[in-house]
Amino acid sequence: MAAVTLDEGQQRSTLQRSTQGHALWVRFSHWLLAASVLTLAVSGFIILMSHPRLYWGAVGNDLTPALFELPISRNYHHSGWTAPVTFYPGTGASAIVSQARTYDIFNQNGWARSLHFLAAWFMIAAALIYLAAGLIGGHLRRHLIPRARELSPRSLGQDILAHIRLPMPRAAGGPPYGPLQKLAYFGVVFLTLPLIVVTGLAMAPAVTAAYPVLLDLFGGSQSARTIHFFAFAALVLFLAVHVAMVLLTGFSRQMRAMILGG
Repeated sequence: MAAVTLDEGQQRSTLQRSTQGHALWVRFSHWLLAASVLTLAVSGFIILMSHPRLYWGAVGNDLTPALFELPISRNYHHSGWTAPVTFYPGTGASAIVSQARTYDIFNQNGWARSLHFLAAWFMIAAALIYLAAGLIGGHLRRHLIPRARELSPRSLGQDILAHIRLPMPRAAGGPPYGPLQKLAYFGVVFLTLPLIVVTGLAMAPAVTAAYPVLLDLFGGSQSARTIHFFAFAALVLFLAVHVAMVLLTGFSRQMRAMILGG
Protein backbone atom coordinates (compact mmCIF):
# COMPACT_ATOMS: atom_id res chain seq x y z
CA MET A 1 0.00 0.00 0.00
CA ALA A 2 2.87 2.34 0.78
CA ALA A 3 4.33 1.76 -2.67
CA VAL A 4 1.00 2.49 -4.31
CA THR A 5 0.56 5.64 -2.24
CA LEU A 6 4.05 6.79 -3.19
CA ASP A 7 3.37 6.20 -6.89
CA GLU A 8 0.12 8.12 -6.67
CA GLY A 9 1.90 10.94 -4.88
CA GLN A 10 4.59 11.06 -7.53
CA GLN A 11 1.95 11.15 -10.25
CA ARG A 12 0.10 13.99 -8.53
CA SER A 13 3.38 15.87 -8.09
CA THR A 14 4.22 15.38 -11.78
CA LEU A 15 0.79 16.62 -12.87
CA GLN A 16 1.04 19.62 -10.56
CA ARG A 17 4.38 20.58 -12.09
CA SER A 18 2.98 20.07 -15.58
CA THR A 19 -0.15 22.14 -15.01
CA GLN A 20 2.09 25.20 -14.91
CA GLY A 21 2.45 24.72 -18.64
CA HIS A 22 5.25 26.13 -20.72
CA ALA A 23 7.11 29.30 -19.88
CA LEU A 24 6.48 32.38 -22.04
CA TRP A 25 9.92 32.17 -23.68
CA VAL A 26 9.33 28.50 -24.54
CA ARG A 27 6.00 29.32 -26.21
CA PHE A 28 7.44 32.31 -28.08
CA SER A 29 10.48 30.45 -29.40
CA HIS A 30 8.36 27.37 -30.19
CA TRP A 31 5.93 29.22 -32.47
CA LEU A 32 8.68 31.32 -34.05
CA LEU A 33 10.58 28.13 -34.80
CA ALA A 34 7.44 26.46 -36.14
CA ALA A 35 6.71 29.35 -38.53
CA SER A 36 10.36 29.50 -39.62
CA VAL A 37 10.65 25.77 -40.26
CA LEU A 38 7.38 25.71 -42.21
CA THR A 39 8.61 28.59 -44.39
CA LEU A 40 11.97 26.90 -44.84
CA ALA A 41 10.28 23.64 -45.84
CA VAL A 42 8.11 25.29 -48.52
CA SER A 43 10.86 27.52 -49.95
CA GLY A 44 13.43 24.71 -49.72
CA PHE A 45 11.15 22.38 -51.66
CA ILE A 46 10.75 25.00 -54.41
CA ILE A 47 14.54 25.41 -54.55
CA LEU A 48 14.95 21.65 -54.80
CA MET A 49 12.37 21.48 -57.59
CA SER A 50 14.55 23.86 -59.60
CA HIS A 51 17.44 21.41 -59.40
CA PRO A 52 16.31 18.04 -57.98
CA ARG A 53 19.76 16.44 -58.01
CA LEU A 54 22.20 15.95 -55.13
CA TYR A 55 25.97 15.59 -55.52
CA TRP A 56 29.02 14.88 -53.41
CA GLY A 57 32.12 17.04 -53.60
CA ALA A 58 32.82 20.58 -54.68
CA VAL A 59 30.89 20.79 -57.96
CA GLY A 60 27.78 19.40 -59.58
CA ASN A 61 25.45 20.26 -62.45
CA ASP A 62 23.15 18.63 -64.98
CA LEU A 63 26.10 17.35 -66.99
CA THR A 64 27.83 15.61 -64.07
CA PRO A 65 26.79 12.35 -62.36
CA ALA A 66 24.42 12.80 -59.42
CA LEU A 67 24.48 11.03 -56.09
CA PHE A 68 20.66 11.15 -55.91
CA GLU A 69 17.95 12.32 -58.27
CA LEU A 70 14.53 13.27 -56.94
CA PRO A 71 11.55 13.04 -59.37
CA ILE A 72 9.75 16.11 -58.03
CA SER A 73 9.60 18.37 -61.09
CA ARG A 74 10.02 18.31 -64.86
CA ASN A 75 13.66 19.33 -64.32
CA TYR A 76 14.27 15.77 -63.13
CA HIS A 77 14.16 14.42 -66.68
CA HIS A 78 17.42 15.01 -68.51
CA SER A 79 16.31 14.84 -72.10
CA GLY A 80 15.88 17.26 -74.93
CA TRP A 81 19.44 18.55 -75.11
CA THR A 82 21.10 20.23 -78.06
CA ALA A 83 24.37 18.92 -79.44
CA PRO A 84 27.13 19.29 -76.81
CA VAL A 85 29.87 21.87 -77.07
CA THR A 86 33.20 20.21 -76.28
CA PHE A 87 36.79 21.20 -75.63
CA TYR A 88 38.09 18.46 -77.89
CA PRO A 89 36.61 15.67 -80.03
CA GLY A 90 35.00 12.92 -78.01
CA THR A 91 31.77 11.88 -76.38
CA GLY A 92 32.89 11.53 -72.77
CA ALA A 93 31.29 13.68 -70.08
CA SER A 94 34.68 15.24 -69.29
CA ALA A 95 34.89 16.63 -72.82
CA ILE A 96 31.54 18.48 -72.67
CA VAL A 97 31.64 22.22 -71.97
CA SER A 98 27.93 22.93 -72.20
CA GLN A 99 24.62 21.77 -73.57
CA ALA A 100 21.37 23.72 -73.87
CA ARG A 101 17.97 22.30 -73.01
CA THR A 102 15.32 22.21 -75.70
CA TYR A 103 12.42 22.41 -73.22
CA ASP A 104 11.27 24.91 -70.60
CA ILE A 105 12.45 24.21 -67.07
CA PHE A 106 10.85 24.95 -63.72
CA ASN A 107 12.75 27.86 -62.19
CA GLN A 108 11.49 29.70 -59.11
CA ASN A 109 14.89 30.07 -57.49
CA GLY A 110 14.80 33.84 -57.04
CA TRP A 111 11.99 34.39 -54.53
CA ALA A 112 12.44 30.96 -52.95
CA ARG A 113 16.11 31.53 -52.13
CA SER A 114 15.44 35.00 -50.73
CA LEU A 115 12.59 33.73 -48.54
CA HIS A 116 14.61 30.69 -47.49
CA PHE A 117 17.54 32.83 -46.36
CA LEU A 118 15.24 35.26 -44.51
CA ALA A 119 13.41 32.46 -42.70
CA ALA A 120 16.73 30.89 -41.73
CA TRP A 121 17.69 33.99 -39.73
CA PHE A 122 14.37 33.87 -37.87
CA MET A 123 15.01 30.21 -37.08
CA ILE A 124 18.49 31.01 -35.79
CA ALA A 125 17.11 33.85 -33.64
CA ALA A 126 14.44 31.59 -32.14
CA ALA A 127 16.94 28.82 -31.48
CA LEU A 128 19.35 31.23 -29.75
CA ILE A 129 16.53 32.58 -27.56
CA TYR A 130 15.57 29.04 -26.62
CA LEU A 131 19.14 27.98 -25.89
CA ALA A 132 20.02 31.10 -23.89
CA ALA A 133 16.86 31.02 -21.75
CA GLY A 134 17.08 27.25 -21.37
CA LEU A 135 20.67 27.39 -20.16
CA ILE A 136 20.09 30.29 -17.77
CA GLY A 137 16.89 28.88 -16.29
CA GLY A 138 18.05 25.26 -16.21
CA HIS A 139 15.30 24.05 -18.57
CA LEU A 140 17.74 22.22 -20.83
CA ARG A 141 19.48 20.48 -17.94
CA ARG A 142 16.28 19.49 -16.13
CA HIS A 143 13.98 18.60 -19.02
CA LEU A 144 15.91 17.92 -22.26
CA ILE A 145 19.17 16.18 -21.40
CA PRO A 146 18.49 12.48 -20.70
CA ARG A 147 19.83 10.96 -17.50
CA ALA A 148 21.94 7.82 -17.67
CA ARG A 149 19.21 5.71 -16.00
CA GLU A 150 16.70 6.89 -18.64
CA LEU A 151 18.88 5.48 -21.41
CA SER A 152 18.90 1.96 -19.96
CA PRO A 153 17.36 -0.73 -22.20
CA ARG A 154 14.57 -1.29 -19.65
CA SER A 155 13.63 2.38 -19.46
CA LEU A 156 13.70 2.85 -23.24
CA GLY A 157 11.79 -0.40 -23.77
CA GLN A 158 9.02 0.67 -21.39
CA ASP A 159 8.75 4.05 -23.10
CA ILE A 160 8.58 2.43 -26.55
CA LEU A 161 5.78 0.12 -25.39
CA ALA A 162 3.90 3.09 -23.95
CA HIS A 163 4.10 4.82 -27.34
CA ILE A 164 2.95 1.89 -29.48
CA ARG A 165 -0.01 0.88 -27.32
CA LEU A 166 -3.29 2.53 -28.20
CA PRO A 167 -4.94 4.52 -26.85
CA MET A 168 -1.87 6.41 -25.71
CA PRO A 169 -1.77 8.03 -22.25
CA ARG A 170 -2.92 11.64 -22.15
CA ALA A 171 -0.02 14.08 -22.04
CA ALA A 172 0.23 16.56 -19.18
CA GLY A 173 0.83 19.56 -21.44
CA GLY A 174 4.42 20.25 -20.46
CA PRO A 175 7.50 18.77 -18.81
CA PRO A 176 8.71 16.43 -17.44
CA TYR A 177 9.28 14.43 -20.62
CA GLY A 178 9.88 10.74 -21.20
CA PRO A 179 13.18 9.22 -22.41
CA LEU A 180 12.13 9.12 -26.08
CA GLN A 181 10.93 12.73 -25.97
CA LYS A 182 14.18 13.83 -24.38
CA LEU A 183 16.25 12.00 -26.99
CA ALA A 184 14.20 13.51 -29.81
CA TYR A 185 14.34 17.06 -28.45
CA PHE A 186 18.04 16.73 -27.59
CA GLY A 187 18.82 15.49 -31.10
CA VAL A 188 16.91 18.36 -32.72
CA VAL A 189 18.26 21.15 -30.48
CA PHE A 190 21.89 20.08 -30.24
CA LEU A 191 22.50 18.08 -33.43
CA THR A 192 20.02 18.59 -36.28
CA LEU A 193 19.45 22.35 -36.08
CA PRO A 194 23.17 23.22 -35.73
CA LEU A 195 24.01 20.91 -38.65
CA ILE A 196 21.32 22.55 -40.81
CA VAL A 197 22.63 26.03 -40.00
CA VAL A 198 26.30 25.22 -40.60
CA THR A 199 25.69 23.36 -43.88
CA GLY A 200 23.42 26.22 -45.00
CA LEU A 201 26.23 28.70 -44.37
CA ALA A 202 28.63 26.42 -46.27
CA MET A 203 26.47 26.90 -49.38
CA ALA A 204 26.63 30.71 -49.21
CA PRO A 205 29.49 32.02 -51.39
CA ALA A 206 29.80 35.24 -49.36
CA VAL A 207 30.24 33.22 -46.16
CA THR A 208 32.66 30.66 -47.58
CA ALA A 209 34.75 33.44 -49.14
CA ALA A 210 35.35 34.74 -45.62
CA TYR A 211 35.45 31.32 -43.94
CA PRO A 212 36.67 28.73 -46.49
CA VAL A 213 37.16 26.25 -43.66
CA LEU A 214 33.44 25.46 -44.00
CA LEU A 215 34.05 24.01 -47.46
CA ASP A 216 36.96 21.96 -46.14
CA LEU A 217 34.80 20.73 -43.26
CA PHE A 218 32.17 19.21 -45.57
CA GLY A 219 34.31 18.47 -48.61
CA GLY A 220 32.71 21.09 -50.86
CA SER A 221 29.51 23.05 -51.26
CA GLN A 222 27.72 20.18 -53.01
CA SER A 223 28.46 17.82 -50.13
CA ALA A 224 27.17 20.46 -47.74
CA ARG A 225 23.98 20.75 -49.83
CA THR A 226 23.42 16.99 -49.69
CA ILE A 227 23.97 16.87 -45.92
CA HIS A 228 21.72 19.92 -45.54
CA PHE A 229 18.94 18.13 -47.42
CA PHE A 230 19.07 14.96 -45.31
CA ALA A 231 19.36 16.91 -42.04
CA PHE A 232 16.28 18.93 -42.94
CA ALA A 233 14.47 15.76 -44.00
CA ALA A 234 15.21 14.38 -40.51
CA LEU A 235 13.77 17.58 -39.01
CA VAL A 236 10.61 17.26 -41.09
CA LEU A 237 10.27 13.63 -39.98
CA PHE A 238 10.59 14.75 -36.36
CA LEU A 239 7.88 17.37 -36.91
CA ALA A 240 5.54 14.82 -38.47
CA VAL A 241 5.97 12.47 -35.49
CA HIS A 242 5.71 15.41 -33.08
CA VAL A 243 2.37 16.53 -34.54
CA ALA A 244 1.10 12.93 -34.56
CA MET A 245 1.96 12.56 -30.86
CA VAL A 246 0.15 15.81 -30.06
CA LEU A 247 -2.96 14.54 -31.86
CA LEU A 248 -2.83 11.16 -30.13
CA THR A 249 -2.19 12.40 -26.58
CA GLY A 250 -4.58 15.32 -26.22
CA PHE A 251 -4.56 17.97 -28.93
CA SER A 252 -6.68 20.65 -27.24
CA ARG A 253 -4.91 20.38 -23.89
CA GLN A 254 -1.42 20.57 -25.37
CA MET A 255 -2.30 23.39 -27.77
CA ARG A 256 -3.81 25.34 -24.88
CA ALA A 257 -0.64 24.78 -22.86
CA MET A 258 1.61 25.88 -25.73
CA ILE A 259 -0.48 28.97 -26.50
CA LEU A 260 -1.70 30.12 -23.10
CA GLY A 261 0.85 28.43 -20.87
CA GLY A 262 -1.67 26.69 -18.61
